[in-house]
Amino acid sequence: MGDPDKLAQLSLLSRDETGPPFGEPWQAQAFAAVVELIESGRLTQEEWSQRLSVELKAAESRGEYDTGERYYVHWLAALERFAVDKEITAWNELAEEREETRMNDHHRRDEQLKSS
Repeated sequence: MGDPDKLAQLSLLSRDETGPPFGEPWQAQAFAAVVELIESGRLTQEEWSQRLSVELKAAESRGEYDTGERYYVHWLAALERFAVDKEITAWNELAEEREETRMNDHHRRDEQLKSS
């Protein structure tokens, strides 16, 4: 997934000894989307750091202190804001995608439970 030195420079990135930990597939997908945007030159590492920092500070001002459990929720919120600001997508399209993902995830989890 690209140059490891570039990944190491992503500030505020939660890491363990093997790299960024992901609790769910969507977290890895959001992470990969940001890496792709940086590698393609559509987003700089500095711009991403600033955007994520703004999102984390806004959440903190709402009383949502991050203990690491909601890190990728904030990551995704910053990514969505970037996508809307750069006119890659619109808020209503994101809402539709979110609903579709929620519905598909429900069905996928049901299938996983049946096969267990």
